[in-house]
Amino acid sequence: MKILVLNGPNLNMLGLREPGIYGSESYADLVRMLEESAQTLGVELEVFQSNHEGVLVDKIQEAYGRIDGIVFNPGAYTHTSIALLDALKAVSIPTVEVHISDLSKREAFRQISYIRAACVKTISGHGLQGYIEALTFLAGR
Repeated sequence: MKILVLNGPNLNMLGLREPGIYGSESYADLVRMLEESAQTLGVELEVFQSNHEGVLVDKIQEAYGRIDGIVFNPGAYTHTSIALLDALKAVSIPTVEVHISDLSKREAFRQISYIRAACVKTISGHGLQGYIEALTFLAGR
């Protein structure tokens, strides 16, 4: 099984960006956690981050036919991008939406997720551990 972990804008700034909301662990810490979990679960892992919406759309489209599941934290694009929704719907790859913070306890505009309609599960507010939960969920499908 091959899983793509896809991260949107500003997630490369983990550990620096609003640590009271997103924690003090870095993006490198997240990647290390994911690689260790993937090895334990026996899945092949690809991790990718971009601050650019079109690049994320391209990555989703490139996953067609070669990726079995996607763990996706679209960052701020969660609340704005119909293009990402359409890309996920086009490829029909089981996708888990992940958010480090609990969106239900944040600003009103963060309550809207355009990509949720194309996802099999949403994990929100579990910190970086939410990524591991998503990876484990997809590996068990």
